[in-house]
Amino acid sequence: MSGEHTSSAVAARVRRLEERLIGEGLVTDGELDAVLTAVLEGASPLNGARVVARAWSDAGFRERLLADANAALPEVGLSMAGGLQEQRLKVVANTAGHHNVLVCTLCSCYPVALLGPSPSWYKSEAYRSRVVREPRAVLAEFGLELPDGQEITVWDSSAESRYMVLPRRPAGTGDLTEEQLAELVTREGLIGTAAL
Repeated sequence: MSGEHTSSAVAARVRRLEERLIGEGLVTDGELDAVLTAVLEGASPLNGARVVARAWSDAGFRERLLADANAALPEVGLSMAGGLQEQRLKVVANTAGHHNVLVCTLCSCYPVALLGPSPSWYKSEAYRSRVVREPRAVLAEFGLELPDGQEITVWDSSAESRYMVLPRRPAGTGDLTEEQLAELVTREGLIGTAAL
């Protein structure tokens, strides 16, 4: 089944569900549109990049972010409160000996507010099933060759919980400002399919 056909089938099922909710008087089209607008308003990988840049340049913020991301995000003017309920966010840090990568095996749960709309490959059945079974091989297909001894953890998002990777700070960036550091961060780095 092609990705386009799968996306069309899912979109049709979502619309049928929306129509049933509207038909039962539980929600209006306008309310659904308002929720979608609220979720996507300001959603950008630039938000996640700002969070990473702050964590790279402020050790105290980094500690707070890793301990309780939801409590730390307001320090940079962000939150996970978009949509119907606040989602839990856990930020996981890459180190020299450990690499993290994100997936949602059930669908495509993803921290949209921090990473922007998810890439099509993140939603694909191939990525969702394979990265759990063979993360090293999948990462290599993205061009990320990790040393054999480096441990890999795959974090599986859910409807209630989202994850974001805190990439390792690139060498030679000690004199850069937060704004300059943020420019180095990519969406793929925030997902864990690329190193910075």
